Amino acid sequence: MSQTLRIAMAQFDFPVGDVAGNRDRIARMIAEARDDYAADIVLFPELALSGYPPEDLLYRPSFLRACDMAMNELAKTVEGIVAVVGWPQAAGSVVYNAASVLRDRGIAQTYRKRELPNYAVFDERRYFDVDPDREDCVFQVKDVPVGLLICEDLWFAESVASTVAAGAELVLVPNASPFERDKHAQRDALLAQRCRETGVGIAYLNLVGGQDALVFDGASVVCDADGSASPAAAAFTDQWLVVDYDATSRKFRPVQWMDDGDESRDALAWRAIVRGIRDYCGKNGFKKVWLGLSGGIDSSMVMALAVDALGADNVTAVRMPSRYTADLSNDLAQEQCDALGVKLMTLPIEKPFQAYLDTLADTFAGSPVDTTEENLQSRIRGAMLMALSNKFGGLLLTTGNKSEYAVGYATIYGDMCGGYAPIKDLYKTEVFALSRWRNTVGGGEVIPNAVIERPPSAELRDNQKDQDSLPPYDVLDAILFRYVDQEQSRDEIIAAGFDQATVDKVVRLVRISEWKRHQAAPGPKVSRRAFGRERRYPITNGWRS
Repeated sequence: MSQTLRIAMAQFDFPVGDVAGNRDRIARMIAEARDDYAADIVLFPELALSGYPPEDLLYRPSFLRACDMAMNELAKTVEGIVAVVGWPQAAGSVVYNAASVLRDRGIAQTYRKRELPNYAVFDERRYFDVDPDREDCVFQVKDVPVGLLICEDLWFAESVASTVAAGAELVLVPNASPFERDKHAQRDALLAQRCRETGVGIAYLNLVGGQDALVFDGASVVCDADGSASPAAAAFTDQWLVVDYDATSRKFRPVQWMDDGDESRDALAWRAIVRGIRDYCGKNGFKKVWLGLSGGIDSSMVMALAVDALGADNVTAVRMPSRYTADLSNDLAQEQCDALGVKLMTLPIEKPFQAYLDTLADTFAGSPVDTTEENLQSRIRGAMLMALSNKFGGLLLTTGNKSEYAVGYATIYGDMCGGYAPIKDLYKTEVFALSRWRNTVGGGEVIPNAVIERPPSAELRDNQKDQDSLPPYDVLDAILFRYVDQEQSRDEIIAAGFDQATVDKVVRLVRISEWKRHQAAPGPKVSRRAFGRERRYPITNGWRS
């Protein structure tokens, strides 16, 4: 007779540092999985008890003690079901990235992660140790041997093979894997490969939610022993995923599983940023946001994202025209606010700008007008936006994109002011593409087409265009993608057919702008190589290639 296990997978957000809150919520969810879904096993994401990544909280003995106490308290509540919960386990002077099997009001087994990622956004070797015994974890549920691995372990064939050799007929894999474009296909191919190699089914549960610059997409998957994977669960969506696993056929049958209606690159990127804004604001106590709305593409897109994340009533746009602002810019800002139902304030900067010029007139006498005066306008706008945020509360969103941050085409303490940078990891060409995509889905034209079609300009001098100072964005972004994301050298980029003088200019601008990026607000990672914790270059740097 075939043996069937029902598995409830908790694709939910577990905030970093909220140990007591996570403990209580996990306890309620374990009971819910048992009572409402009749689950035999309930699986929670990697480090669900502490939240992921806890970073230097792991250096605080009080934090580790709180995690240990919470896990033991949690275990005492578990009855009539088997629960797998991730947590940081301190053992003397070392800490393990662990997951414990809870049953019968106690901790039955604890597995310690074998493979610690130490690349891109991950630096687990800074915090965690590897158990030298590297013991497999296999436990019985209704006479079915179930194996347990954690996240990175799955990427190593030896870890899966060892667990199956120890008797596992089903493998559970809790994860905290951040979103980046194009990663789903790679993950699904790996899952299929591991299942075919070992002949067992794998249940892959991923964390969901925004944590500073990281956004976890969920998009959990179950894969049958023959390598047939289910459609990924809906990304960026908190939900219970319930499946039955037939231990004879080693196949999964969905019981409750909401998958994605749109898994396109643009849809996932947009939803990642929306989730990032919503969670960054919510977890840090902000209900409302501000942004400067220029009538240009970047600020228009940020406003549309903010409205999707928080609702129009919680977004205030501020139009700050100068002597160089075109009437069209003012009109387009008003048009978009009217369409989305966003409040628009208008605060001209001419008076403070002239006051600065008058104050500096004697000091600047004899010096030509240059970027100093341009940056001064941007800094006035930044100061005014920060004043509004200080006076009335709410988070200021900054509107710079990855192209600008890469080459320093942004004013420190000016348009870089703000607490969160939603499109920081999108190149300018991606901003245009994503804006066009957003206008094709629900809500009609949320970003005026006239904004998308007009040439980008900072409007800090007469008839200014971005391309006066930069190569065309299709050329600039192609070079930046190779240099930043793919880490190609100057010579490799030139060999690919790009103009040498242009490449040299771009590489130099990237290098000398590192100091600005070190002071930039965090923003959601969507690419393979985002500025911030994923790409950490020295400011003082003699390397020139």
